[in-house]
Amino acid sequence: MAKKVALLQGNEACAFGALYAGCSFFGGYPITPSTEVAEVMSKELPKTGGKFIQMEDEIAAMASILGASLTGAKALTATSGPGVSLKQELIGYACIAEIPCVIVNVMRGGPSTGMPTGPSQSDVMQAKWGTHGDHPAIAIAPASCQEIFSETVRAFNLAEKYRMPVQVLLDEINGHMRERIEFPEPGELEVVDREPVTVSPEDYKPFDDSQGDIPPLASFGSEYRYHVTGLNKAADGFPTAKPELVDAEERRQLRKIEANRADIEKNEEYLTDDAEVIVVAYGTISRSARYAVDVLRKEGIKAGLFRPITLWPFPEARMTELANQAKAVVVPEMNLGQLILEIERVTRRVCPIEGIGRVDGEPITPAQIVAKVKEVL
Repeated sequence: MAKKVALLQGNEACAFGALYAGCSFFGGYPITPSTEVAEVMSKELPKTGGKFIQMEDEIAAMASILGASLTGAKALTATSGPGVSLKQELIGYACIAEIPCVIVNVMRGGPSTGMPTGPSQSDVMQAKWGTHGDHPAIAIAPASCQEIFSETVRAFNLAEKYRMPVQVLLDEINGHMRERIEFPEPGELEVVDREPVTVSPEDYKPFDDSQGDIPPLASFGSEYRYHVTGLNKAADGFPTAKPELVDAEERRQLRKIEANRADIEKNEEYLTDDAEVIVVAYGTISRSARYAVDVLRKEGIKAGLFRPITLWPFPEARMTELANQAKAVVVPEMNLGQLILEIERVTRRVCPIEGIGRVDGEPITPAQIVAKVKEVL
């Protein structure tokens, strides 16, 4: 039987991916260039008994999805860089309270209002360090509309599995471009639901690490009652200032990601086996990079593409292996140098690492990448 197909924007594919994953709540506020995600969710969620709400601002939108998630709903918001800036305090709250949710950021130029309708990849570091304190981060950067669908599903899976906010980073171009989408059948893509609570309501503690680094989360409104706070807390959820408990909590939250990198990290490689120059690109610009690699190969230059799909946690081990293999690394990104800083850090610059930065509202072209590779070799 033929699969259902459609010509969809990336933003629309993101919304349908969320629905496939079981998203039942959307709280948002319109902002270019992400608004189509909200538009689709406003039409589709009521059809399945879900809830859509447009809040008065981005801060309230973030608060609404945290409340919805605590009741057991899979919750989504969509915004752009300025909206993520406003959400940061509540993103930090989601981190410390370990509330699963998905935040879609269709990146645009900045800072401030910047270029609302132009593409950018300027929020990479924001996705990691936007809120204060020590906390883990998961951020995903899909490249195509089909991948936006599947990676949105994966974002919900990771949020539910690891009890934390997960960000999906589009970059305006793939948010607004249209491509053919094949809708997967139910069950074709893995969908992860929250781990059930197996202890009695009287014995339940929402942050009890005796059950592992990721304690099961009960739903508000059920027979389970518990305390949630933005303060450091003990296993029962009530605030604590005991140094040993605060230290243990912070380390556990980082450990639950570091110990599961193999499950979280996802990368694509193209012609890297014998590559002497590695082009590291993500999102839409990885498509330019792949074309550039083909051009370089035809000219006898052994180029290869390394595409991190999961930007955070950054794929340190594989990036270091490739840098040790290569004569040079080239990093094209629509900012003035963000992911390149992480590449320099983890590889200790074992080979020359050069960036291509563009912030004029236009994408980086294959020709620019080809020229830079020839310059550094």
